[in-house]
Amino acid sequence: MFRLSKSIRLTKEKGKNAVIAEIKVHSPKHGDLLRGRNPIEILRAYERAGACGISYITEPNHFRGSFEFLKELCKLTDLPVLRKDFITNKFEIEKTAEVEASAILLISRILKDKTAEFVDFAKEHGLDTVVEVHTPQELEIAINTDTTIVGINNRDIGQLEKDDGNVSLTEKLAPLIPNKFVRLSESGIRSLDDLKRALKYTDAVLIGTAFMLAEDTESFVRCFVHA
Repeated sequence: MFRLSKSIRLTKEKGKNAVIAEIKVHSPKHGDLLRGRNPIEILRAYERAGACGISYITEPNHFRGSFEFLKELCKLTDLPVLRKDFITNKFEIEKTAEVEASAILLISRILKDKTAEFVDFAKEHGLDTVVEVHTPQELEIAINTDTTIVGINNRDIGQLEKDDGNVSLTEKLAPLIPNKFVRLSESGIRSLDDLKRALKYTDAVLIGTAFMLAEDTESFVRCFVHA
């Protein structure tokens, strides 16, 4: 239960950076990110590199994800798996728990005053929750829930992450998150300098596009884990 937040803490205790690596098959900005590769090969590279968790976007239209692959992914790895999608109903939370994912993304901009209710429902089903924020107003919603993890998305989901977000948003918002939450910086992390800036204020990072674009995935991710 709540394996993602536990994995983040254990990774930090071992003196490594807590890096959640995302299998991102398509980006509205960059297009096809698989480039003919098998996503399971990318999973294995992430595992070997020391990622503390795996993230996967199931949204089909803009990110070309699939719930069926999430189901397969959860069976194929011992790492905690985070399901990312634009969740708007509790049935999707139940489905996520049934396939034994470890965590689910809940976006405060979408759920608004339902965020706390959805967090409680997900936790009742054994899921870690990442409540995602992009503004101080959304952060206010998040910290008034019982979520385990608060995620700062450095890019704007309203623009489908086509903007050039960077970790300056994490530097602005993360100090406002109470210590009882696991703090996560998501997206817009491209370099080791970005990583160090983010981890100065957060417990973990989630990186997708930069890892998917790397020529040598395993080596690149390992650099981030051990930086």
